[in-house]
Amino acid sequence: MIKYIGSKRTLIPLILETVRRATRARTVLDPFSGTARVGHALKAAGYRVLSNDHNAYAAVLARCYVQADAEDVLEDARKLVREFNALKGTPGYFTETFCIRSRFFQPKNGERIDAIREAIAARGLDPELEAVMLVSLMEAADRVDSTTGVQMAYLKSWAPRSYNDLELRVPNVLPRARYGKGQATCLDALDAVRRFAADVAYLDPPYNQHSYLGNYHIWESLVRWDKPEVYGVACKRVDVRQRRSVFNARSRFTAALHTLLTAVQAPVIIVSFNDEGYVTRQDMEAMLRSLWNGAGQVTTIEKDFKRYVGAQIGIYNPRGEKVGVVSHLRNREFLYVASREDLAPALMSVTAAQHRQGWLFGES
Repeated sequence: MIKYIGSKRTLIPLILETVRRATRARTVLDPFSGTARVGHALKAAGYRVLSNDHNAYAAVLARCYVQADAEDVLEDARKLVREFNALKGTPGYFTETFCIRSRFFQPKNGERIDAIREAIAARGLDPELEAVMLVSLMEAADRVDSTTGVQMAYLKSWAPRSYNDLELRVPNVLPRARYGKGQATCLDALDAVRRFAADVAYLDPPYNQHSYLGNYHIWESLVRWDKPEVYGVACKRVDVRQRRSVFNARSRFTAALHTLLTAVQAPVIIVSFNDEGYVTRQDMEAMLRSLWNGAGQVTTIEKDFKRYVGAQIGIYNPRGEKVGVVSHLRNREFLYVASREDLAPALMSVTAAQHRQGWLFGES
């Protein structure tokens, strides 16, 4: 998986345990799928997953890790990985934009990315196989970038990994889930929850003003391959300025989240959030209790965790120079579980190992 702010890697065991113990679910809706890490884990556990994200790169990740099934794509993907790994680099848009005008990748790797991306485009592949190949290229590029984990800026000096040669690998595509084939869409989250019904909805909305499109604009351009005009030292897509999520605006966040929650078509709603977000724990619990005509029952699970890798390394300006002082290195992550039923007894019965890892439970 690519480096990503807000990754739920450490929360996945609890999310899976929550879904298993609190429901008899077969289908899970994930309308803010991001890297599709959660959707991939749910698929591995047998659930039919409906993944959605309004960014094209995230929808492609979900098409690879949730919608595509190993039995349909892996044989062809292995052949294409071998073929594309043998291609020589050819400088083009990617090299000019992200290796020369900016310094996210070394030119030798930018030239390979250009050549491989053009080869993918020329093949006219089936959408699922194309998604697997695009994810293979995205992840290969991520392994040789020169950033702290976001694409707001690049490092002043080349990261050691940037000297490595770009190499494609076959993504970890799973067999079809026990409860049915998954689906990936590229819709606004509100449109997704209105379109799809599920047994459980897992919501992981943006927490603050930082746009995922702005943080990962290179992946958006690599996937869309529209070769857009760019601006600034980081060479962001010009549409980063216009394609703003309502969830990145403090003044609009609460109303947008309430609208989304009331539109969800699922008897159980799980929300990931943290203490850096626009909504406090008290307000989030109150909003969830108001669902189902005020009959919502809420259980909150809390975990202390390290902040994203950029905070561990430090704060850098667009020129890659270290500036400022990081205020704190740890946060609290909340997992809110809402339903008409009181699910606290079921959730309190998670394994002793999870208790030892610091999960704290509370009812509301």
